[in-house]
Amino acid sequence: MKTVLKLIFCGPVNSGKSTLVERIFGKEKLITSNSVAEPDNKTGIHGEEINYSFDYFLNDLLTKQEILNNISRYYETATKSFIVTDAPGDEQTLCEIALGAFLSNLAVIVLDGVQGVSEQLKRQLKICTLMGIHHIVVVVNKMDLLHYDFYRFREIRQDFLSLTADFNMKSIEFIPVSGTEGDNVIKPSNHMSWNEGLPLLSYLEEIETNSKSNSESFVMLVQKVTNLKFNDSFRELQGQIESGTISVGDEVLTLPSRQKAKIKGIYTDSKKDQAFMGQAVTICIDKEVDVARGCVLVKEANLQIADMFTATILWLDNIELVAGKSYLIRVGAKVLTATVMALKYKIDINTGNRISVNSVFRSELAVCDIALSENIVFDKIKNNKSLGSLSLIDKITNKTSALGVIEHSLRRSTNVVWQNTDITREIRAQQKCQKPLTLWFTGLSGSGKSTLANEVEKGLVAMGKHTMLLDGDNVRHGLNKNLGFKEADRIENIRRIAEVAKLMNDAGIITLTAFISPYKDDRENARRIIGKEFVEIYVSTPLEECEKRDVKGLYKKARAGEIPNFTGISSPYEAPDNPDIEIDTSKFSIETAADIVIKHILKYSNGLLFSHPYLEMVPVR
Repeated sequence: MKTVLKLIFCGPVNSGKSTLVERIFGKEKLITSNSVAEPDNKTGIHGEEINYSFDYFLNDLLTKQEILNNISRYYETATKSFIVTDAPGDEQTLCEIALGAFLSNLAVIVLDGVQGVSEQLKRQLKICTLMGIHHIVVVVNKMDLLHYDFYRFREIRQDFLSLTADFNMKSIEFIPVSGTEGDNVIKPSNHMSWNEGLPLLSYLEEIETNSKSNSESFVMLVQKVTNLKFNDSFRELQGQIESGTISVGDEVLTLPSRQKAKIKGIYTDSKKDQAFMGQAVTICIDKEVDVARGCVLVKEANLQIADMFTATILWLDNIELVAGKSYLIRVGAKVLTATVMALKYKIDINTGNRISVNSVFRSELAVCDIALSENIVFDKIKNNKSLGSLSLIDKITNKTSALGVIEHSLRRSTNVVWQNTDITREIRAQQKCQKPLTLWFTGLSGSGKSTLANEVEKGLVAMGKHTMLLDGDNVRHGLNKNLGFKEADRIENIRRIAEVAKLMNDAGIITLTAFISPYKDDRENARRIIGKEFVEIYVSTPLEECEKRDVKGLYKKARAGEIPNFTGISSPYEAPDNPDIEIDTSKFSIETAADIVIKHILKYSNGLLFSHPYLEMVPVR
C-alpha cells in the first residue's frame, strides 16, 4: 500500500499556490465521505470488513463537512498518495489555514520571489507550527520573473531562516520554481543548473514526515471495541499503531485505566504474529479490562494522564469565548465534556506579546486552563500529534469552535486525590430519614422563583425534612460577592452554586436553589456536577407578567438602558426544553404552586424522598 502524505499549501495572495498545485498533480480527485482516500478495508477475525471511517483516516478531529468545506483533495502518483489542502491566502483566513494544518503533517509555503518574505507569511507559518506541523517546504515561486537569479533565491532563503529561528522545525527545505513555466516543479530546470536539490514533486514523494519508528515504544489509539468472546479472546480492539511494534504474547497496558492484558491475536488483512507502526489492526486481548473508544494501548506508561491542563488555542467560532463555558473536547479518539475554567492571556500573533483577556474572538490566539469530565491520555504535540492536539466542539451546533495544543497538565490535577471517608452520603441521608435532592428553580427575574422555593422549603420542613435554600441575591452577598453580571461571571456563579448544592446533598440535605441560571449549558453543567439528585424546576411565568410585577424596579431600569446585560431584555434567557417540573406562578396562588411542586417531587422521587414508611403518610402541607 502506498504511503500517504497529508500536506497544506499556504502563502500570501497571488503567490501562485493553486497554479502550482494544478501543475504538480494535474487532474484532481475531491475527497468525499463516499470517495474514500483511506487504507484498504481490513478483515476482522470473523471475516467481516472493518470500516475505517473517513474521520478516522483524517485524524478524527473535525466534522466531515468542515473538512470538505476546507477543500482538501486527494491525489496519487506512482509512488505516493497525497491529501492536499489549498488554503486561501487572504488576511481573513487564518481559521481556514488552521483547519488545513490540523489535518496535515507538512506545510508547503509558497512565496512570491518578487515580493519575498512578508508579515502575512509569518502569521500563517505561526498557525501551522501551532497546529503541530514541524516539516516545511519553502517554495520560492516566480523565479522566471527574477531571471532565475540564484542570489535572490539565497537572499530569500536567509530571510526565511531568520524569521523561523525560534520555530524549532524538524526540517526546512527550499525549492526554487516557476509555476507558470513548470521549472523545477516535476522535472529539474535547465534555467537553474545551480540548484542541487530535487524538483518539488520528487521531494514530496521522498520525504517522510513521521519521525516515529518501529524501534520506539508501542502506542495505539483505540478507535473501536467489540465486546465478545472468540477463540479465548475477550475483546477486539481496533485502531492504528502510532509507533512501535506489537506481537502476539506481548503484555500491554490500557490507559487511562492502567490495566494489563496479553495479546492473543493480531489481524490486518489476515492473521499476523506481529504488526508495525502505521498499520490499521484488530488486536485481541486475553481478559476483560476497562477499555473503550478513545483509550490508548501502550507497552510502557510514558504518556500523561490528567483531567485538567493548560492549552494554547486558536478560536474559530463567531461567538466569543468566555471563561466557564462548556464544550465537547476531542483529543485523539476520545470525546468528552470540557469546561474552559480560566482565560490566562491572549497572544498577539504578530509580536508574540501577551495580552490581558476577558473574552476571545474569532482568529485570536489564547492560552487557557481546561477541566475535563474524566481523565484523558495525552502527550506533547512534538511527540504525538494525535495525542497532543485538541479540538473544542460546540454542543449545540456540533461545529468546531477551537483548535489547539495541550501545553501541560495542571499540577492540582495529579496532586489532588479524592479522600474517601467512613461516613458516606448514604449514611448521612439515612440519619436524616430522607433522600437528598437539589431542586433547581430557574426562570426570569420576577417569575416567582425565590418566593416559590421559600414556600416549598416551608412545606418540606413541616414534613420533618432537613433543607437549605440558596437564593441568588443572598449568595451574591458572600460566596459570589466578587462576581458581576457579564456572561463569564454568570457562568461561574452557577458553577459555584452547583458545587455547593452537591456538597449539601453529600451532607444528606435537600437543597433548593433559586437562580435565573439563563443558559442551558450552565444548567446542564450543574446537572452533571450534582448528578441524579438534580431536579430542574422551570418557573415559566411569562415576561409580560414578570414586568408587571417588577417589585425591585429592575425591568423599568433595564428598558431605560440603565442596567446592561439584564436577562430577558438585553441578555437572553434559554428556556429548558424538557424540565423535570414546569409551573407558571401567574396561574396559581403561591401556596397552591408549592403544593403542586411538592407533589411532583414526591412522584419524581418514587417515594424515595422518605426513608421511613410512616413519613409517607404525612399530608402535604
